[in-house]
Amino acid sequence: MARQLDEQIVGRFPVGQRLRVLDVGMGQGTQALRLARAGHQVTGVEQDPKMISAVREALAAEPEGIRERVRIVQSDGRDTGVHFLPGSFDVVLCHGVLMYVEEPDPLLAGLARMLAQGGLLSLVVRNADALAMRPGLSGDWAGALTAFDTTAYTNRLGLDVRADRLATLTATLAGIGAPLAAWYGVRVFTDTAVDDADIPADVETLLTVEERAGRTDPYRGVAALLHLCGVRG
Repeated sequence: MARQLDEQIVGRFPVGQRLRVLDVGMGQGTQALRLARAGHQVTGVEQDPKMISAVREALAAEPEGIRERVRIVQSDGRDTGVHFLPGSFDVVLCHGVLMYVEEPDPLLAGLARMLAQGGLLSLVVRNADALAMRPGLSGDWAGALTAFDTTAYTNRLGLDVRADRLATLTATLAGIGAPLAAWYGVRVFTDTAVDDADIPADVETLLTVEERAGRTDPYRGVAALLHLCGVRG
């Protein structure tokens, strides 16, 4: 996802521009810290106090110049209009969040309003069109059969969550003024890998294969996750 995001940023903004970034659902701050290190001003929104503590701990180990570029707001992301003015950000990230939101359209509309003209909205969602892939490849035939007709699934944390369809999100992005400009597949071949699996010796080749598949039809369409990039018109 990082390479895909960087590709979109480089292709849409002048080289060297210090961007205003909003990271909604920042988690442990992986993307926020990476973008701050690249020189951008990042505001991270996170609801979980444990995650916020982890980000603050990671920030404490960074140079002062990077620490000054990161601001943290405790929120679930649905009240961005309370915290920020419309058009306040060049890039808005919402990665791995929509699956926990029962009605995503209001959240997405609020995020689009935060974008300046030409701003980039980056979403990472569970791919509802490929929900049968994980149980099917694992030999769970009953689970695979059920997955064809639903957008609901149970994630690796044991939580009942939801997935999104590419066509539905494409229509939503068009309706909120940030039409889809590019999309990628994420975890095409590696979704069934266990969380604590050893890193393979040929990990660079693996990443190259995943990167290629995530850009190529028909492979990207059956990826576990979708990375969608909308642009504010």
